[in-house]
Amino acid sequence: MRYFDSRARTTRLLIAAIAGMLATSAQVYGQGRGRGGAPPNPRAAAPIDLTGYWVSVVTKDWRYRMITPPKGDYQSLPMTMASKRVADAWDPAKDAAAGEQCRSYGAAGIMRIPERLHITWQDDNTLKIDIDAGTQTRLFHFGDWKSPAGAATWQGDSVAQLDSQGPPGGPPGRGGAGGAGPRSASLMVTTTHMRAGYLRKNGVPYSENAILTEDYDIVRERNGDLWLIVTSEVQDPLYLREPFILSTQFKKQADGSGWDPTPCSATW
Repeated sequence: MRYFDSRARTTRLLIAAIAGMLATSAQVYGQGRGRGGAPPNPRAAAPIDLTGYWVSVVTKDWRYRMITPPKGDYQSLPMTMASKRVADAWDPAKDAAAGEQCRSYGAAGIMRIPERLHITWQDDNTLKIDIDAGTQTRLFHFGDWKSPAGAATWQGDSVAQLDSQGPPGGPPGRGGAGGAGPRSASLMVTTTHMRAGYLRKNGVPYSENAILTEDYDIVRERNGDLWLIVTSEVQDPLYLREPFILSTQFKKQADGSGWDPTPCSATW
C-alpha cells in the first residue's frame, strides 16, 4: 500500500511541475505579444534596401527613350483604335500651351524616361521616390493607407507591399547578402487614380482608368554593382488591347553628384 501511495505522490508532483511550466510559458508568451510581439513596420521589415541614388541604363528601345519618336511610330504597343486616334492627333506645342507638358511624366510612363532616382523613406510606412526628370515625386504607401478623395494626379495613388519568398540562403542582393535573408524579395506596387497621360513621348495615351502594377527587384553582380529592375504592367481597356509589360533597369550610384532636376518638357 505504501508503494502505491508513493507512486501517487510522485504523479501528483509531476503534474504540478508540468502545470507550473505551462503557466510560465503562457506568461512569457503573453508578455511577448503584449510588449515585443507587434510586427515591425515596413521600413524595419523591408527584406531589400531600395534607398539611395539610381540612374537609368538604356539598353533597348533607345529611339523611344532617348529622343522623341516621330508621330505615328507606335511599334510594339498593343494600341486600340481609340488610342491610335488620340496619338495621331498629338501636338506637343498644343500640350505645352495648355500646361500639359507633363503628360509623359505620369506614373505609367515616367520610369522609362532617362533619369535619376533618389529613393528614401519618408516615414516608416511610406517609401518616397524623387525623380529628377520632370521634378516628380512618387509615394508608395504601405499598410491600411486609404486613397484620398480628389482629382487624379500625375503620379496617382500607390499602394505597396514587400514580398519575400523561399527559405534563407538566397543570393546576395535579393533579400540578403552573403547567403542571409530570403531566397527572393520584391517590392510590389499598384497605382491607380492617375491623371491621363502618355506611355510614350509621342502621344500614345493611357486613360484615368488605367491600372499600373510594378515589381521592384534588386540584383547584385559579382563585382558588387547593384541593379534595380522595375517590371511594369499597364492595363487600360480603353487604349490597350492587352496589358503592356516592360522591364526597366537602373544602376546604383555612390552619391547624388549627377542629380539634375529639370522641368517637364513636351519634347526633348
